[in-house]
Amino acid sequence: MSSLVTTLKRALAVGAVALAAVSLQPGTATAGTAPVVGGTPAAQGEFPFMVRLSMGCGGALYTQQIVLTAAHCVNGSGNNTTITATAGVVDLRSSSAIKVKSTKVLQAPGYNGTGKDWALIKLAQPINLPTLKIAETKAYDNGTFTVAGWGATREGGGQQRYLRKATVPFVSDASCQASYGSSLVPAEEICAGFDAGGIDTCQGDSGGPMFRRDNTNAWIQVGIVSWGEGCARPDYPGVYTEVSTFAAAIKSAAATL
Repeated sequence: MSSLVTTLKRALAVGAVALAAVSLQPGTATAGTAPVVGGTPAAQGEFPFMVRLSMGCGGALYTQQIVLTAAHCVNGSGNNTTITATAGVVDLRSSSAIKVKSTKVLQAPGYNGTGKDWALIKLAQPINLPTLKIAETKAYDNGTFTVAGWGATREGGGQQRYLRKATVPFVSDASCQASYGSSLVPAEEICAGFDAGGIDTCQGDSGGPMFRRDNTNAWIQVGIVSWGEGCARPDYPGVYTEVSTFAAAIKSAAATL
């Protein structure tokens, strides 16, 4: 991932992002024809925990009043009433969309643009929809994952009106580091994607969840869309915040909001 691409993605995440596993930290990427590069439309109600944030990022309902997203999507911590969360629909223009303003933001302590890419947004009121539990151990940091978002469907493309989804396989730290070198923080990030590329998150997907089924067949979040080299490029998997690494910190931070 080029540093230009990564930087651009991060900026977009703070201003406007799309499904972009490639996203905000190290490079630049965009997507175009179908949110989530290589993805397919999600059905209404399929992922009820998905949230679209007005700065152009995605997120997931950690609780009915707290959204878990990426640190690069927000500007620091404190009171913040400028973010609007849209939930309950796959079509962002639907008259059924639930829209709630933010009240506070908590960016990961110590976040400086590398690693620790998580943040919490407290909403003015609860959203009565299912939440997405987070992985508290590394037991689910493997296998095949689902990603979803309203981001670009091709590098350089625009964000989408309809929610899209895709599945991507786990990529080992060693393999991912072979692609990204020292830009990767293996202890804090998890990678997913295909060697041949073609399927990936993209700009506008930043902050959205990467999830899979747990041993009870319930959805569990294992990653947060963070960054990558472009979108869906061969040999450049998407890089995600490793949720299990920060589960305790996330839980502790949420208790203070």
